[in-house]
Amino acid sequence: MATNPRNLLLRPIITEKTSAMMQENKYTFQVPLKANKVEIRQAVEAVFGVKVSKVNTVRMLGKTKRVGRNVGKRSDYKKAIVTLVEGNTIPLFEGM
Repeated sequence: MATNPRNLLLRPIITEKTSAMMQENKYTFQVPLKANKVEIRQAVEAVFGVKVSKVNTVRMLGKTKRVGRNVGKRSDYKKAIVTLVEGNTIPLFEGM
């Protein structure tokens, strides 16, 4: 899909739950809706230089929001939970 692997990893998702998952070598990223598990694995390995053991994806539906009588909807997105091989870490997330 994307020629540059950095374009595939839109942003890291850092919440209380994902911070706890980092202790288990699981890191969470927002990725494009059309990205598949193979592309996500290759992108994480290329960008961070780590070995990925498993990739799980979740399609998140955007919430409906109201401001007064106006109704809108946030965009849908895909969340990728990447499990790394034992001993590998992503230094970007250390100290969170």
